[in-house]
Amino acid sequence: MSRLDDIPSSPGKFKIDKSSYFNRLRFQSSPTKFAFVSFLLLCLISLLFLRSPSSVNPSLSDPSRRSLRTFTYGGPAWEKRIRASARTRTSSNGMTVLVTGAAGFVGTHVSSALKRRGDGVIGIDNFNDYYDPSLKRARQALLERSGVFIVEGDINDVELLRKLFKIVSFTHVMHLAAQAGVRYAMENPSSYVHSNIAGLVNLLEGRLIRRRRVQEPEGRRGPAQLRVFNLGNTSPVPVSDLVSILERQLKVKAKRNVIKMPRNGDVPFTHANISLAQRELGYKPTTDLQTGLKKFVRWYLSYYAGEKKAAAR
Repeated sequence: MSRLDDIPSSPGKFKIDKSSYFNRLRFQSSPTKFAFVSFLLLCLISLLFLRSPSSVNPSLSDPSRRSLRTFTYGGPAWEKRIRASARTRTSSNGMTVLVTGAAGFVGTHVSSALKRRGDGVIGIDNFNDYYDPSLKRARQALLERSGVFIVEGDINDVELLRKLFKIVSFTHVMHLAAQAGVRYAMENPSSYVHSNIAGLVNLLEGRLIRRRRVQEPEGRRGPAQLRVFNLGNTSPVPVSDLVSILERQLKVKAKRNVIKMPRNGDVPFTHANISLAQRELGYKPTTDLQTGLKKFVRWYLSYYAGEKKAAAR
């Protein structure tokens, strides 16, 4: 606060003596002025350089989102791996698929199934740490052994998508990349806009880079008839039943702490209506919850037991 701020606002009661105060503030020479202005400019430049990216854009400090600049791609060797992974083993009917979120649980299985069938598969994943990154790296290693190359990159990197669509003529895009977690959406909703909305738009624009001829009934205008096929188990199961199955499979007694449903975005009841998929695709679930959890427990024990043995060495 300067001395002028201490002056009462009522006029006529206080007479300002400017002579002594302002004379002290007056610059006596041009070199002094130049030095002072130079000092201010240096301070301003230092402030701009020292500001962190997270202070400019708070969303970049989100651990689930990695800066696009951290990804490296390109070069002859990289493009060679892309083309090799996209090569189909079957006839001309084989698909060439870009699988987003390929290091995730669903993405890994989809990529593996497509490759076994003889299709060309390219994966893309940003390997963020919302879920255990070591699991994603293990899945990446498994897919690489089967001939699937996962590009480490973000679906919001427009230049990367353009490069991929330029190198490979994809016939299909399997979009499985998304920011997961209902509760996390309450804390950081912008991350869902970044990944689940903006990322999808980038994929759609990349898919439509090449000009295509559109044919439709004469005079018919309006949006296409879109159909959503819900895939899942059509038999709802209470959480208490799931816990009981895990208790039997793991041979442990769970410490149950039943609380009132919190208001954090969790849905109290969900059910997959698969009637359209059954009618149009002939889809029928073949793995019930008990069988699926049995397989999961077997994998879980073997995977983490192996990690403990490796750490003990």
